[in-house]
Amino acid sequence: MNPIVRIQPRSADLGDGMLVRRALPNRQQRMIGAWCFLDHAGPVQFEPGKGMHVGAHPHIALQTFTWLIEGEVLHRDSLGNEQIIRPGQVNLMTAGHGIAHTEDSLHDGERLHAAQLWIALPPEHKDCPPAFEHYAELPHWREGSAELTLLAGRYGERTAAARIHSPLVGIDIACDSTSNITLQLDPGFEYGLMPLVGDAMVDGETISADELAYLGKGRSELQLALPAGARVLFLGGEPFEEPVLMWWNFVGFSKEDIAQAQTEWEQGAARFGTIGDGQAPRLVAPPLPWRNGS
Repeated sequence: MNPIVRIQPRSADLGDGMLVRRALPNRQQRMIGAWCFLDHAGPVQFEPGKGMHVGAHPHIALQTFTWLIEGEVLHRDSLGNEQIIRPGQVNLMTAGHGIAHTEDSLHDGERLHAAQLWIALPPEHKDCPPAFEHYAELPHWREGSAELTLLAGRYGERTAAARIHSPLVGIDIACDSTSNITLQLDPGFEYGLMPLVGDAMVDGETISADELAYLGKGRSELQLALPAGARVLFLGGEPFEEPVLMWWNFVGFSKEDIAQAQTEWEQGAARFGTIGDGQAPRLVAPPLPWRNGS
């Protein structure tokens, strides 16, 4: 059994009290399967007149996967989609060749708690047409006092509806009281988990809230002990075969692809489209600059 690799996220204040903890990519672990990005936002209670407002920004060669726990967020993109996401729902945006979007609190002065993830598209899909899908109903079940929600992929006989392009799994685990859970795993997958609220006990080790525990592969099951009120995000997938490059909001398989996308975005190329009333998206500086998972 592989030892647990404990990863401390980096934090950034996006303004108005919005604190984000970034666990992936990281120097210790760049990806978990095709999952290549994980931000934990909140929980935060915004003051009156304040909220989350992420201006227009581009993506290529990835899928953005938004899991909302508290609050309401309005998604708008350059395909013309406008979708409110509410707790227990998933927004999945496939960037493919290129897309731009915004994300805003539906009402200022409310609570917000969410996990924002990216899924790297495999090379054969990296230039696919962009798309957006909203999933209001997700598979969920109880094990003792814990409620499990299948966010993406397959687990046992359950399959999530989210249209993805790599073998992976994502599960949200929330418990009302102290819980001991046994998760059945695929030895060919690599896995990781991050407590979003409270701590988690794995292999006799306590994993603190906002700490990412990378479990590696080769496991057939996992014993997980959770205190009352805890919430854990559990991720897994087949190790990604192709080396993935990441810079700012772009995923790619060559520096040339990413540089070209950056140039086209800055020049206002039609590749990324426009949002809403036809105004061109504005450049938004990355809150946490990073390159190739560093």
